[in-house]
Amino acid sequence: MTQGKRRLDDEQLGVLLEKTRSGDRSSLDAVVRDLTPLLWHVARSQGVDAETSADVVQTTWLKLLRGLDGIRAPGALVSWLVTTTKREAWRVGRAQRAERPVGDDEFFDEPDGAPGPEDRVVVSTRDRELWDAVERLPQRCRQLLRIVAFLHRPDYTEVSAALGMPRGSIGPQRGRCLDRLRTLLSTKEGGR
Repeated sequence: MTQGKRRLDDEQLGVLLEKTRSGDRSSLDAVVRDLTPLLWHVARSQGVDAETSADVVQTTWLKLLRGLDGIRAPGALVSWLVTTTKREAWRVGRAQRAERPVGDDEFFDEPDGAPGPEDRVVVSTRDRELWDAVERLPQRCRQLLRIVAFLHRPDYTEVSAALGMPRGSIGPQRGRCLDRLRTLLSTKEGGR
């Protein structure tokens, strides 16, 4: 989805879905192009890394292709895709936690050009404090902030579909969530 273009609405997606069922590949391409950024952010918000998110989204599209005829209400396409993405991310996340392979880089002693231990500690501490504060927020705030944090200009219609929130309440809710986060972080700073 290019910046400045508006997301397709449910009616347009429904038309494209019907054309896809009829074998029009370009219609499916338009749906994929339009909704992939949303699905990627939904996958990321479930706690999987960027590479795994890409795999999760690809699996979601494959599941859509396999179950294309099962979607009876074209207006439910976005909800179906979001739900399928979440479930796939959960499944993959559980599998990853169960199996932690050791990478080749664990066996090399050569120094790299990465930041030194002190820099990593500072960044790690700052990041941990931020995410600890985020985790103390109510679930609704955590979900909202994780999605909008990764989008330059979030499309509130997509966010609304992903979180099941009224579109008009997203901006005010985001502001309240950021205020709560600021308060939690400033309280932490004052306690040092």
